[in-house]
Amino acid sequence: MTKQRKLVLLAFGVAIIAVAFTTARARDVPNVATGFIARVLCSETFVSGIDPSRTLAETTDAIPGSRLIAWAIDHRLDRAARVITVTLFGLGGSRAIYRDGLGCTLDHGEKLVDAAMKPEQAPPASLPQIADAAVVTPQSPQLAAALDRAFAEPADAPPRHTRAIVIVKNGRIVAERYADGIGIDTQLLGFSVSKSVVSALIGVLVRQGRLKRDGPAPVAAWSNADDPRHAITIDQLLRHTSGLALGSSLYTSLGSTLEPVIRMKYVENDMAAYAESMPLKASPGSCWNYQDGNTLILSRLILDTLGGDPADVLRFARRELFAPLGMRHVTLQLDGAGTIEGSSEMLASARDWARFGQLYLDDGMAGGRRILPAGWVDYSAQPTPNAWVGYGAGFWTNRGDSFGATYRVGHGMPENAFFAKGTIGQYVIIVPQERLVVVRFGRSPNLPPEADGVFQLVQDVISATSYKGRLANGN
Repeated sequence: MTKQRKLVLLAFGVAIIAVAFTTARARDVPNVATGFIARVLCSETFVSGIDPSRTLAETTDAIPGSRLIAWAIDHRLDRAARVITVTLFGLGGSRAIYRDGLGCTLDHGEKLVDAAMKPEQAPPASLPQIADAAVVTPQSPQLAAALDRAFAEPADAPPRHTRAIVIVKNGRIVAERYADGIGIDTQLLGFSVSKSVVSALIGVLVRQGRLKRDGPAPVAAWSNADDPRHAITIDQLLRHTSGLALGSSLYTSLGSTLEPVIRMKYVENDMAAYAESMPLKASPGSCWNYQDGNTLILSRLILDTLGGDPADVLRFARRELFAPLGMRHVTLQLDGAGTIEGSSEMLASARDWARFGQLYLDDGMAGGRRILPAGWVDYSAQPTPNAWVGYGAGFWTNRGDSFGATYRVGHGMPENAFFAKGTIGQYVIIVPQERLVVVRFGRSPNLPPEADGVFQLVQDVISATSYKGRLANGN
């Protein structure tokens, strides 16, 4: 890169920072710009075991505009201390710390709340085994071709960086494949797939009678009946219709660093408290705005309902959700205040993500054990009014007539499918009429929507596994 081009890009970066002053104090700007990278690098280095250089390259490939300032970002890895430090333009930046069993947390110079737990024997799973120990090779040439296509890099488009695909049909894996360096037990960062897990944990608490879906959410900061936020319900938090003035989390791009919700995630030690402090931009329930603060508030509600000890939250999640499903390779990461960062920071193996999808395919049951309330799965997939992307309660949905649902169905996805989705290419897709779960994880741009190849993947898998598809293929 020439000196002149570096100066142009530096000027561009400085201009971005100048704009950012409108949403963050000047001293916070490097944290906003580097916090995302620090946490992803830390999580995938110390939890996933992926080389940080690979993580950085594949992640910046997937985020529009990030390469404009990637050259100005520096990261330092201290394996002994288990710390990643990321700086921008050589200025202050972000520091993420790994702790055993807790994954990575951004260090804002405040004491991190601990959640130390003694090792415990995991109870037996209620969900029947979805596979044996070995990688399941595709059980038909059509499935093999589907995986070949999904892992192939397009010639004239941004790279997909597909990392893992697991296909579950009728409760058993019928095909799976992993990129080099990724395996059956590798924990993969879910990004916003994590939101669907928070929805499930809320569902468990509703089934137990400890929370109510409707009626004012028991948020202490909104307890005054004269506070207009007092009217916000758990349903509205799940559906992103709370009306809180936090900006949008819908897209990951260079410009999204200017949103206050991003400051919440990468500058604030106590994310939920920051989200709860925001005023209303719209009356609760009146409009749809997908933003991570809603999920952080739900995460705090889980913590408060269980008594305020983060270790109790981790035990609860394992006992009531993960263990019954046989999910053994899971990390729920925390913010500095000890709240699970449920908007985007859970890691699990691709098989464990598939087990989570199977719970929703089985109407909230694991074997003969009810995990979610009766009707919760259908509720989760029911479309939210005005959610133009097609969104339910903690899940994206193809049901209804939203622009997003219509677009996806028009591109070959079944109309009653619903899915957990994380930015830059993470999916747990549930297709009820096919008794099918499709898990796809990677590093792909969000736009255009077909950049990750998931529409084609779902079509290929249905064609390879459905009765009609097998007849059409001569099987």
